[in-house]
Amino acid sequence: MALVLAPWALLAVAAMWGISFVWMKDILDQQDVYSFLLSRFLVASLVMLLANPRVITRLNREIFTKGSVIGTALGLGYIFQTLGLDRTTPAITGFITGLYVVLTPLIAALLLKERLTKQAWFYIVLATAGLAVLSVSGWSIGTGEFFVLISAFLFAAHILLLSQWSKKFDAYALTFVQLATCALVSGIPASINGFSAPPDSQVWSVVFFTAVFATFFAFVIQTWAQARISSTKVAVILTMEVVFAALFSVALGAEPLTLRIVLGGSMVLIAMIMIVQPKVTPVSNDR
Repeated sequence: MALVLAPWALLAVAAMWGISFVWMKDILDQQDVYSFLLSRFLVASLVMLLANPRVITRLNREIFTKGSVIGTALGLGYIFQTLGLDRTTPAITGFITGLYVVLTPLIAALLLKERLTKQAWFYIVLATAGLAVLSVSGWSIGTGEFFVLISAFLFAAHILLLSQWSKKFDAYALTFVQLATCALVSGIPASINGFSAPPDSQVWSVVFFTAVFATFFAFVIQTWAQARISSTKVAVILTMEVVFAALFSVALGAEPLTLRIVLGGSMVLIAMIMIVQPKVTPVSNDR
């Protein structure tokens, strides 16, 4: 049953991230990005602690050490993605970030000796092409693109580290350490630039939604799911974030429904549906 539920749970995570992206765009001119990230991860960590204070008793040196490594990869991923977004377009940022769908199996093949079926590689390429159709309307190479590419590597590393270590630990405790580490990592640039609190109820509502639903619930689900399905499947399913972002943007009237959205979204959706089938599971792991 867990194997059946895990892909759908990750799809729900992608939906939460997709709608968050749309709502965040409306408030980032009212609170700087680093302050927003610190607010998001700090609130998420505090809510996790308040919801289950006994999580502290489940922590030990190993879960703290490995959770901190995973959280550092995630936190740095958000920072480099933000640095890139400041220097390039949101469309290019979305596409390059989505390249973790290719980087995840490549790194797994090189470092973890995982081999995928030819069908899996086909659907990885299909998902990447779908992301390009959804996101790319122009192209230039510069510092911004380089920063976003670094974030894609870091997000791929986060997925792979979770796949390696999530089976050993309690999902709730491991997520708590990850998010607390993200708060610490994002707090460094926020303190350098000067932290600014959310200025009004609108910004606080977005902080609360992203902290509780798109961070607390989302990363607990991702940690739980990655103990049950392969990192490659996780990467492809999570590319649906871009599709959901486009769909919610259309539904909320931020942009019109276009052929590009329909075509690109369909390509990613087909890739996601097909790659979760047993026939495209990694065929071996020589570790």
